[in-house]
Amino acid sequence: MAEEKQNIIEDDPYKVRLNKRNAMIEAGENPYGEAFAYTHHVADMEEKYGKLADGDITNDEVKVAGRILSKRGQGKVTFMGLRDATGDMQLFFRIDNLGEDAYAKAKDLDVGDWVGVTGKAMKTKRGQLSVMVEKCQLLSKSLRPLPEKFHGLADLETRYRQRYVDLIANPEVKEVFQKRSAIISAIRHYMEDEGYVEVETPFLHSIMGGANAKPFTTHFNALDRDYFLRIATELPLKRLLVGGFERVFEMGRQFRNEGMDHYHNPEFTTMEAYCAFSDLEGMMRLTEGYVQAAAQAACGTLKVEYQGQEIDLSGKWPAKSMTELASEATGEDISFDRTEAELKKILEKNGGKAQKGWGKGKLIAEIFEATCEDKLIQPIFVTGHPLEVSPLAKKAEDPNYTERFELFICGHEYANAFSELNDPIDQAERFEAQVKAKDLGDNEAMGFDADYIRALEYGMPPAGGVGVGIDRLVMLLTNSESIRDVLLFPHMRDE
Repeated sequence: MAEEKQNIIEDDPYKVRLNKRNAMIEAGENPYGEAFAYTHHVADMEEKYGKLADGDITNDEVKVAGRILSKRGQGKVTFMGLRDATGDMQLFFRIDNLGEDAYAKAKDLDVGDWVGVTGKAMKTKRGQLSVMVEKCQLLSKSLRPLPEKFHGLADLETRYRQRYVDLIANPEVKEVFQKRSAIISAIRHYMEDEGYVEVETPFLHSIMGGANAKPFTTHFNALDRDYFLRIATELPLKRLLVGGFERVFEMGRQFRNEGMDHYHNPEFTTMEAYCAFSDLEGMMRLTEGYVQAAAQAACGTLKVEYQGQEIDLSGKWPAKSMTELASEATGEDISFDRTEAELKKILEKNGGKAQKGWGKGKLIAEIFEATCEDKLIQPIFVTGHPLEVSPLAKKAEDPNYTERFELFICGHEYANAFSELNDPIDQAERFEAQVKAKDLGDNEAMGFDADYIRALEYGMPPAGGVGVGIDRLVMLLTNSESIRDVLLFPHMRDE
């Protein structure tokens, strides 16, 4: 009977480890340790002792801590691989140094356990930098076995859902998120150096505004009414220009209750910035600046590779109008001189499908999307968006168009900018048009923000504004195929 029970346990690594944990507790030992004052990271060990001759043993006492990633033993000697936040190294356990009891406990450790060890810095005769362990302390017992070390973790579903295991099995993943941190830091420092003040605005909005998108809705119990998780930070930030801030920016999460694909996650990060007395040209130069700063921080160069394509982020980027690009792509005149019927025909000929209520402006934008976007590989500012699809941008000289650009790289939009509309009467009329569109079934249309109109009535200076998708920029600068690769915890369907 006892033999049968033992066989069941051996077939279940979790139960084996659980029994070890319980046995420690019964013996009065703590399987989850205490604080451990290490003296060196692995990187420090490499720097200080990496040049030791093979077989050298120092008298320097060192303390290192990390997770056991491998284990092999031969009688009275056991070797373990240890990983900390900075790298991997070897631990060398010998019964003569530890004594029989301590050595037996060390041999009973499992791959995945966290340990802190004290010992002497050394190099083995085979040239492996190691710590000759004199004392070992279990800091945390791992109950689940790690993925097989040589193959890592390849299943994408598991990698995204269990990012903590992905980071253990695929250490290169950590580099992506270290670069993400560097990118965000570089953008923040660039904006501060340009005189922008970082601010924070609410996540909960009573009126959906600042973009055309489907919101997440939540109930605000104290006020007994529904609120929206913000889809953009635009309108609160522009209120600050009314109040006298000259240059403001915000880096933060936005929420859009829409689909998920390689370039979209319902929860994502943007940076939005607004500058009084500036315009579209000023936003172009600002955008070049913070993108180039981010590229230097993450890649050390302005010439990067994305999915096999060489991208040159240096210099001043070209600008071209939406209608010019669409006309070139279709071989036909794409403009407001065409009838709606003609534009619908061109759209459908190029694989699009017109919807009820679309005017000429929306049709032009859809033709551009169907025929041009995926061909825009090198950085380019696409300008001259129709008024119908730009409810917050200032009108251009031709009132059918607005002073707006979208930055495209590798066939995808990375930034969106306006010469900001500061006429309250014009803005109110555009909000009313959005409300009508919502009444006709457009659930991405904005609401009428009466307080924002009131703010504009106090006077907002001419201004330029821009928003950039941080996640997409990180994808570009880390050569990541999917937005899930640059989000530590992407949203997933239920298991």
